Amino acid sequence: MATTATEALPVGFAIPKVAQDLVAGTVGGWAQVVVGHPFDTLKVRLQTQPSPPIYRNAMDCFRQLVAKEGPKGLYRGVASPLAGIGFCNAVVFMSNGEFRRILQQGDASKVLSLGEIAIAGSLAGTVMAFCNCPIELLKVKLQTQDPAGVIGASGKLEPPYKGVLDCGMRTVRANGPQGVYRGLGITLLRDSPSYAFYFVTYEGLKRVFQSMKSDPNAELSTLDLLMAGGLAGFGAWIPAYPQDVIKSRIQNDVRIKSVSAAVRSLLREGGPRAFFNGVGPTMARAFPANAATFFAYEMTMKAMS
Repeated sequence: MATTATEALPVGFAIPKVAQDLVAGTVGGWAQVVVGHPFDTLKVRLQTQPSPPIYRNAMDCFRQLVAKEGPKGLYRGVASPLAGIGFCNAVVFMSNGEFRRILQQGDASKVLSLGEIAIAGSLAGTVMAFCNCPIELLKVKLQTQDPAGVIGASGKLEPPYKGVLDCGMRTVRANGPQGVYRGLGITLLRDSPSYAFYFVTYEGLKRVFQSMKSDPNAELSTLDLLMAGGLAGFGAWIPAYPQDVIKSRIQNDVRIKSVSAAVRSLLREGGPRAFFNGVGPTMARAFPANAATFFAYEMTMKAMS
């Protein structure tokens, strides 16, 4: 993406690459939350439901949630990701851009191989995990709490969380500052391979679509970008979904102290299939949410070029 000045900017002014990635990543993150949060709420509820299960499937979860809380129930806990995912998305796109520039070794014209793109994406995912973990922990707690109250660290019923700040402060009071990083290890094991596949799928499909055009210099269409972004969402989940289920279980249940304990709990309750609880709404969300993410990112980058 060129960084030369446009008519909209003062002569000689160029927005630094890092700032471009930061702004465009934030806008992409907001687009992702608006489009994808209802699906995410269903996914988390299915992943963390007790045994015997409350919901038969995603549609049953949707019906029960809407009947009980109305459509706003689908956006429960949205404040945390809306504030946080925009920031996290900014971090991952900024990190990915920086790692790519390192791999280019100062030659901005160098076209990276898909293997190099995977390395940059994996490293960006590692950085992203440190942002994702506390935000997702608060989101999971808010999405799964019962209106009657929540089980605290003492095992006793406590009043429901009033919002993101209340949830965060009570979590820190109960478990210390490290409490908001509960599940960090499994988040790292999820995000590192996930973002490698995410960016490889997106860039690979863009190259495929570009090669199909009669004019090799023609810009990709809106449909091309939406298809590449949406399918990248599927690519991101292929190596990461079981880890996500384990993470949700650890973050939702304070009694589970380790990854191995979460795995045993899942196997005991549902066998190997338990590691794919909620996969339906996750995949239903993956295409539109990530199509919106990448399209918003690309359009914002274009506006700043």
